[in-house]
Amino acid sequence: MTVIDAAPLGVADPSRPTTVHLSGEIDIFTSAALRGQLMDALHHSTSLLVLDLSEVTFCDAGGLGVLVGVQRRARLMGITLALTAPRPFMSRLLRITGLGRGLRMVA
Repeated sequence: MTVIDAAPLGVADPSRPTTVHLSGEIDIFTSAALRGQLMDALHHSTSLLVLDLSEVTFCDAGGLGVLVGVQRRARLMGITLALTAPRPFMSRLLRITGLGRGLRMVA
């Protein structure tokens, strides 16, 4: 798992969402690092944090747990977490687990 171009953290434009581009696998081996990076992004985010999933190639239960945990923390901070550009496997995973109803999707 790699976080690509997490936007210019610390100088976020409040009129634009903060976008974090993810790539690779989100699994038991990468979840802890991703959680830390996304929590850091939250502290430098605007009111909308968008996770671009277009380059994510795999996601397991640990990865889904990270998304849910980051969403909970974002809500406590008054930030909306949204997902964009999931690959078909990821859209299906979110749908069959029911997380697609709780995690906001943006175009």
